[in-house]
Amino acid sequence: MQQKIIILDFGSQTTQLIGRRVRELDTFCEILPYNKFPKDDPSVIGVILSGSPYSVHAPEAFKVDLSEFIGKVPVLGICYGAQFISHVNGGKVEQTGTREYGRANLESIALDNPLFSGFEKGSQVWMSHGDTITAIPDDYEIIASTGDVRFAAFASTKQPVWAVQFHPEVYHSLQGKQLLKNFVVDICGSRQEWSAASFVESTVKELREQVGNDRVILGLSGGVDSSVCATLLNKAIGKNLTCIFVDHGMLRKNEFEKVMEAIRASAERYRCGRFGKVLQGLGGGNRPGAETQDYRPRLCRGLQC
Repeated sequence: MQQKIIILDFGSQTTQLIGRRVRELDTFCEILPYNKFPKDDPSVIGVILSGSPYSVHAPEAFKVDLSEFIGKVPVLGICYGAQFISHVNGGKVEQTGTREYGRANLESIALDNPLFSGFEKGSQVWMSHGDTITAIPDDYEIIASTGDVRFAAFASTKQPVWAVQFHPEVYHSLQGKQLLKNFVVDICGSRQEWSAASFVESTVKELREQVGNDRVILGLSGGVDSSVCATLLNKAIGKNLTCIFVDHGMLRKNEFEKVMEAIRASAERYRCGRFGKVLQGLGGGNRPGAETQDYRPRLCRGLQC
């Protein structure tokens, strides 16, 4: 069974970066909406709670039932994730009125705690939060502090739960990758068996088994998601895949040509058909300059890489 780390996304700008850092540790991860934890998935070995643009006190703040995973797998809260863990367990998170943003140094570190194994005293971290934790729950202990932030990191004394107010995933946290390795590998027990190549291999195998001899039509936009999907499907079922890319007349300048260049770079054979004008039902002829533009959909079929 392939192990996985679940990253619950609370809307942080750096959630995808957390995922990248986990994958760099040869560990598979899935980024899911904050309220979509897969309760019955035995392959989950740990959970990371991301940051968020919201305050835990905001009415619209994203909230999750921590009992779904705390006590079952190790948990790491980052920034908002840390504040949320403190807030719902009896700690105190207060609005300071000013945003703490920038570099800080961990002046006090519990080096015997597994999350900070291999850390150096004074290690630089990156802070980016408006609220700050002013008290942690009774069954938690401080494991790192900066000159201005007493509760820079804390951990449960009863369950495998850790929380950091800084962002270990960003470049400016100089030992951030070490912290994530400590969590993912040493605490969660990742065997570090996953790679992008193994993901492609396993996904292609699953697609072959699922699709069989059926034919598939894929709407190809030229974006990352549909292009990756097309590539994997093509490896799995080859000529049974038909990709459709339509120039509907509202693409950006030269976008169709750029998409076709990408297709040519990875395709040995392809066919491109052109069909009649579009936008007639959308009042396109009334748009300034519409009469001089050529709105012709294209159909790209039989993409074979």
